[in-house]
Amino acid sequence: MGNIKLFENKKVRSSWNEKEEKWYFSIIDIVAILTDSVDAGAYWRKLKERLKKEGNETVTNCHTLKMEAADGKMRMTDIADAEQLLRLIQSIPSPKAEPFKQWLAKVGYERMQEMGNPELSLERARENWQKAGRSEKWIQQRMTGQETRNKLTDYWKENGVEKSDEFAFLTNIIHQEWTGITVKTHKTLKGLKTQNLRDHMTEAELIFTALAELSTRQIAETEEAKGIKQNANAGVKGGRIAKNARLELEQKTGKKVITSENFLPPAKENKRISAK
Repeated sequence: MGNIKLFENKKVRSSWNEKEEKWYFSIIDIVAILTDSVDAGAYWRKLKERLKKEGNETVTNCHTLKMEAADGKMRMTDIADAEQLLRLIQSIPSPKAEPFKQWLAKVGYERMQEMGNPELSLERARENWQKAGRSEKWIQQRMTGQETRNKLTDYWKENGVEKSDEFAFLTNIIHQEWTGITVKTHKTLKGLKTQNLRDHMTEAELIFTALAELSTRQIAETEEAKGIKQNANAGVKGGRIAKNARLELEQKTGKKVITSENFLPPAKENKRISAK
């Protein structure tokens, strides 16, 4: 499960490992925060090389994982769990070391709380959206859509779809069918890079996304879809239901459902492309 954590308003790509019940974090993101380096990647490569020569077991035991890069593409990056990070931090002289250790402990504690009481996760998400200026109406639609999404991914997991890239593939099929554009193109339309597309959707986009995913799950359940191919077929059918509803609404209102609207600060907006 991929996620973005914030330390002093700076992003740290992270992933929760359900089996091991622990967070893994992008080492480069953390190096960038601790060192303020203009090239965190180069800093980490040099540090890693030095630590390997010293026989540092922490570096040897680090793994890699595909995470979304600044250009929106999934790329392999070095990751470490909290325990490994605490050891690595000792090798990076930084005034932020102690605050970062406290942040790591807080992230771990909050996750353990959420595992015991899943409602806490929803409440934290609601608080973050409120702080970001989202309306209660938007927040409710976002949370409802997430529940619909979770039920679909649960079905996939139980029926032969396990890898994150397979989830992304099926999601893109549904999305492209109902919107006419890929997830990547939709993000570009809104001027997004690493941000979560759903967090920048309008109310209408959220509703039609939920309709597409709800339809996909119910069709998959009816057809007893198994594996990538059958679930992809269900995704096309489910997405088409939302597409037809979108086209009918656009015909009645004269307004496009797919839009460049987002919640980015004006100074951070990027050049956009036209929707199809």
